[in-house]
Amino acid sequence: MERLNFTKMVGAGNDFVVIDNGLNLASQKFKDFSKIAKKICDRKTGIGSDGTLVLEKSKRADLRMRIFNADGSEAEMCGNGLRCAILYSKTHRRTGKRIKVETKAGIYEGDVTARDRVRVKMEDPRDLRPGFLIDVSGRKIEANFINTGVPHTVVFVEGLDNIDVEMLGSKIRRHNEFKPKGSNANFVEIQDSENIKIRTYERGVEGETLACGTGSVASAIISSLKAKGSRFKINVHTRGGILKVEFQKSGSKIRNVYLEGETKEVFTGQVIL
Repeated sequence: MERLNFTKMVGAGNDFVVIDNGLNLASQKFKDFSKIAKKICDRKTGIGSDGTLVLEKSKRADLRMRIFNADGSEAEMCGNGLRCAILYSKTHRRTGKRIKVETKAGIYEGDVTARDRVRVKMEDPRDLRPGFLIDVSGRKIEANFINTGVPHTVVFVEGLDNIDVEMLGSKIRRHNEFKPKGSNANFVEIQDSENIKIRTYERGVEGETLACGTGSVASAIISSLKAKGSRFKINVHTRGGILKVEFQKSGSKIRNVYLEGETKEVFTGQVIL
């Protein structure tokens, strides 16, 4: 039997099992994280989480973060996971104010702005496709697509609390329009020019999560596209808390994107594999 040390962390409702894979714990090094993640993310027989963050040493940044979804698949990036990794590094490694994290989607920077609050600079979004129709169970739905590190589809709704996110989200996630990789699905209700409510169906988790960092960024950007001005600040109200998204718009270009919100360490422990 092997014993794996872990830290449970939460970023605005997104919960993660964080594994120090040789970053600080030099004696702890595992390999098959696809298999490990499926076991420890299970909320009945494991620790329970939306995903697993594997933190390792990096030659290009302060640390390397790999993200494994609850189904064992490896994701390119995760906004709330990134914020958890930065807090972990700050708490356990005493790193400087600005922390660089290597991911499959590139290198990101962030810092701890206050107690249990982390702000990260996200990559500039790409592959923007606003306002096109998709067929979902015989019904035409207006979709908006954007990649904020991972692919996201944004659908505007009224009566967000009554939306069947599990059913609609699963169909959008696997829709032919987004093959082969699929897409996360975000359902957004606009409250005013600075506040939106959001519910997200996450690819890899294959269900609704309390929050999604890259989904909050995607939804904030899509919600603000038709607004006037060049600088925007949006409060994204998720079921797990409020995330703040800030960015600048120059013509059709979106740049200087930041994501900020609550992040905290919940408990540490050891699991037998």
